[in-house]
Amino acid sequence: MKAARNYECDCVLVWTFDRFARSTRHLLTALEESDHLGVWFLSVQDQVDTSSPMGKAMFAIIGAMAELESSLISERLTAGMAAAKAQGKHMGHPRTPGHFIARIETLARTTDMSVRQIHEELKGSVGRGAVGEIVKRARKDEVSPGNQ
Repeated sequence: MKAARNYECDCVLVWTFDRFARSTRHLLTALEESDHLGVWFLSVQDQVDTSSPMGKAMFAIIGAMAELESSLISERLTAGMAAAKAQGKHMGHPRTPGHFIARIETLARTTDMSVRQIHEELKGSVGRGAVGEIVKRARKDEVSPGNQ
């Protein structure tokens, strides 16, 4: 669209409209803008040429269907996650085993090793982000006012 705004092209070619934008509003705004700039908007997969009135109508319909599909996928995903949670299934990354947490806390409190060094010490058994969070928490607890 930047190239179209700079009059560097005569046509915007997309594989499919729903890959260009997820909302009908965005698709229609892009169509209006490209029309105003005198730039054709073509979709290979949808075989729609927006230079004709029928193409413009199809553009709006395809955009509405893409937005509907996106909304349905989102609703299904939310419902599926709620059902899994109701069944007691853990969502997200696996919990860090207690013995690893204890080892990381010990290293954080008794050495000046960096998060990277502690992560390497554990040979990647725990994610670096988890190591960082545990180290941060352990070192914060160590210097809190009640521990001085």
